[in-house]
Amino acid sequence: MLDIAEELNRWVGQGRDFAVATVVAVGGSAPRQPGAALAVDADGTAIGSVSGGCVEGAVYELCRQALKDGETVLERFGYSDEDAFAVGLTCGGVIDILVTPVRAADPARPVIAATLTAAARGEAAALARIVAGPAGLPGRALLVRPDGSYDGSYDGGYGAHPELDRTVAAEARALLDAGRTGTLETGARGARCGAPVTVLVESSVPPPRMIVFGAIDFAAALVRVGKFLGYHVTVCDARPVFATRARFPEADEIVVEWPHTYLERTGTDGRTVLCVLTHDAKFDVPLLKVALRLPVAYVGAMGSRRTHLDRARRLREVGLPERELSRLRSPIGLDLGARTPEETALSIAAEIVATRHGGTGTALTGGHTPIHHEPTTRARIDSVA
Repeated sequence: MLDIAEELNRWVGQGRDFAVATVVAVGGSAPRQPGAALAVDADGTAIGSVSGGCVEGAVYELCRQALKDGETVLERFGYSDEDAFAVGLTCGGVIDILVTPVRAADPARPVIAATLTAAARGEAAALARIVAGPAGLPGRALLVRPDGSYDGSYDGGYGAHPELDRTVAAEARALLDAGRTGTLETGARGARCGAPVTVLVESSVPPPRMIVFGAIDFAAALVRVGKFLGYHVTVCDARPVFATRARFPEADEIVVEWPHTYLERTGTDGRTVLCVLTHDAKFDVPLLKVALRLPVAYVGAMGSRRTHLDRARRLREVGLPERELSRLRSPIGLDLGARTPEETALSIAAEIVATRHGGTGTALTGGHTPIHHEPTTRARIDSVA
């Protein structure tokens, strides 16, 4: 539900009762991934989506029913070969959806409310809700913070067994560190002990960073695309005449500094993407020497194929091995036949998305690659991390 946290946080502040349906697991060609949510309040107002339209009506009714009876339910939707008109996903996929009432008297409401507040503020937090398990446990929630501390409405946890709380908190923290959402399987008494329990962990983390080096016209277009994709975008250039707010009004941050110096001191993580648009050796070489040794998601550099060959030669001369050079996406972007800055920005963004999700970048027409790639978010708990 954290993908609609800002609006749900307003609902909580207004004292509204609501039910939220969250995608727990997907199989085949499903349109939305785990964590996607649809919420319905007591007046029938709906926000969000769990399937892009395929099963929204049926899920809406499940939410209305959950508000009436206060029961948490887990429902599976999929395509039916026997009855093509049955409620399901005509694309052939299967989705499991958890429907949870969030009413004023529900014990889980304070935990869910605290998580929504953190998510709406852009703070890191994870909500771990029990999807399936012994009677009375489904729907119970745990708020897990980046430092590993946690809280719940039942004795500070799930109210079942302390080891279950500690086990889930440890694994949820690992998912939170990676900015991932997914399901965990454990026992009701932690690790492999007790009846099986399935837990959905939703991670809320600050937006990933996109750092654009080189304050050129292509950078202005890339900033706009980066913001559209949900990145916190920084533009960095050593030339103050070009790195200005007037030229990049949509950037979150503009830095006038030598690119490699800035990259050495700023924070990056496994979701950060670095786009080097300077195509000037005096900037590129020291910058890429730093960038290609960082554990970031993507490093791309603009320039012709000739520029790339010269750049690679210079990087080898300063000591970069082939293993590190192989991480460089250069010339940057996918081959879309781009000509304008906006089209070029689109080709760069397309390569970033493909790299992030394991896409091939090839046309879907006539191909045999998956349209919706399977998420790598399911884990099994065998021991406490």
